[in-house]
Amino acid sequence: MGSYMALVDVVESRVQNAQELASIWGDLRNDIDDVGGEMKDSYAILGDHDFLILFEAPDHQTALQIAIVVERRGLDMHTHELLPTEEFGELVQDV
Repeated sequence: MGSYMALVDVVESRVQNAQELASIWGDLRNDIDDVGGEMKDSYAILGDHDFLILFEAPDHQTALQIAIVVERRGLDMHTHELLPTEEFGELVQDV
């Protein structure tokens, strides 16, 4: 499984209040599981973005499906694939 991070922003016109956001957040883990991924962790962020989600997916297609189901909940998601530093070191040595 590949590891991914997503910077998430609330689309204010689609999420009315904090209570609605809390109920949406409770369903996200199930949504991600339903398409074949696994949410590993999530954090609220103070800064340019609202949340950080760390998740695993077996392939890029599943990662895209996860982004789509999250965005259907009124959240804007910027997804990035993560590469363990050990693997990065191996790539650098091969060059």
